[in-house]
Amino acid sequence: MTPPPDESVIVLDAKGLRALAHPVRVQLVDLLRKHGPSTATRLAERLGVNSGTASYHLRRLGAAGFVEEDTERGNARERWWRSVHRVTRLNDVDLADREPEAVLAYLQSIAALYNLRIQQGLNELHTTPREWRHVFDLSSRTLRLTLEEAGRLREELGAVLDRYRDDVPAQEAPDDAVRVYLMTEVIPEFGEPEPEGRAER
Repeated sequence: MTPPPDESVIVLDAKGLRALAHPVRVQLVDLLRKHGPSTATRLAERLGVNSGTASYHLRRLGAAGFVEEDTERGNARERWWRSVHRVTRLNDVDLADREPEAVLAYLQSIAALYNLRIQQGLNELHTTPREWRHVFDLSSRTLRLTLEEAGRLREELGAVLDRYRDDVPAQEAPDDAVRVYLMTEVIPEFGEPEPEGRAER
């Protein structure tokens, strides 16, 4: 029996990918998922853009099914928006062949969002409570893995994250819990020169 689809997850197809392949739209979806429903005006203030720009991108996201109008909160003067899904996944490896420019634009928007989070964390580090400062970490490890090992590493990292509490608006959490970002990257690198001194086979 096939399990029912997870309505909190959207798997990108070509249409959805093209709709989301813009840095402002990626940030809008991120803010609505993180903080819950909001208006174009409030979202624009957070992003440092004008409300017309935010409204335009919200409408495009709405047409693609990423956000929807929150009719319970809105009124004739002010429209509220909410995210439809909690997670976006790019699972179709063939999509990069069919839509290379859209995939690249989407991933660049995601990378820009991650970089923004790192910069915000650095800017606020001096005001972070002392006991939390040791949690902040910027580190890098270079591994040499086979395709099978890299896949297993990704799965194991996902299993570790599944043991912890997701950041969902209105979800109960301990009083001393704060939002923590954990960004993992598995990036294969090909075509690098052979290390000096490696014996020829």
